Amino acid sequence: MKHILIKRAATKMVKEWGKGKGNRMGNGKRKQNQQAQTNFQDLPYGERGLKYALTTKAVLGKNLMRTIQKKGTLEALAFCNERAYSLTDSMAVVHNSTIKRVSDKPRNPNNKANVEELEYIKTFKKVVANSEEASPIVKEMDNNVRVYYPITTNPMCLQCHGKPNETLENSTLAKIKRLYPMDKAIGYDVNEVRGIWTITFNK
Repeated sequence: MKHILIKRAATKMVKEWGKGKGNRMGNGKRKQNQQAQTNFQDLPYGERGLKYALTTKAVLGKNLMRTIQKKGTLEALAFCNERAYSLTDSMAVVHNSTIKRVSDKPRNPNNKANVEELEYIKTFKKVVANSEEASPIVKEMDNNVRVYYPITTNPMCLQCHGKPNETLENSTLAKIKRLYPMDKAIGYDVNEVRGIWTITFNK
């Protein structure tokens, strides 16, 4: 029942995002589709994968922000630990796709990027460092398409991914170490590539 409720909330967020109410990724230059959609089937592969990533980000971001505002940063860590995977999986069901977030500096070892993904992360880091707008990377296979897009940091991210004794408080860092003994996902500043979205769907 809990998974069904999460899926319904995720579907609602997709529709809100399609109407322009959801969170945005990037610097706002990319035009957003104003029509409420859930599948985006008619879009080119790169744009379709990007929509899947952005709508998933919107769902995660809205829930994370709500947790931070109501309960604080420490509870937001618990939210990520307990609910981020289920929300992401629910969005994958909504979009009939596979949605992953991977990193070269993962918090959870399950999010460790493979060799190919590490190369894409390097590519996106160069793009962002040059203040260029990132475009989705599309890889076509026999029956599937895989789309990659960067995950960049904003000020909210730094509460849990920032620099110790600067943007990352000691109490937060202590809880990170308890929840994620193998954590590597700290030390970031704003507008840095923290990882990538990997979106896979049928042609």
